[in-house]
Amino acid sequence: MKATVLSYAATRGENMRPGFTRRIVHTPSLLTAILDIDNGPWDSPDPYHSHPHEQITYLAEGEILFLAEGQEPCRMIAGDLFAVPSGVPHSIQLLSKGARLIDTFTPVREDFLPTS
Repeated sequence: MKATVLSYAATRGENMRPGFTRRIVHTPSLLTAILDIDNGPWDSPDPYHSHPHEQITYLAEGEILFLAEGQEPCRMIAGDLFAVPSGVPHSIQLLSKGARLIDTFTPVREDFLPTS
């Protein structure tokens, strides 16, 4: 496998849903996604979800509320990180107008890969 470079400026993001754009780069066992959100602030959190992947997220811009089942909500600002073990239900609530999250998953989230 060759090394891969993701040029943010030269890459058109995938519109996942209104207000959400994602760019990804991956190896066979690791995936990183840049998630830009521009439809905040939100009145309430996104629904909780879980997945078998381990996840680490770096909040590059904006402000969010991070929620994980069984834990107190945590207000986060740019520069903060969170880690989610496999199977733990979690969510975010966008507190600012926009945010940029850098999500890293292992194993690769096949559901994030292009189908074409």
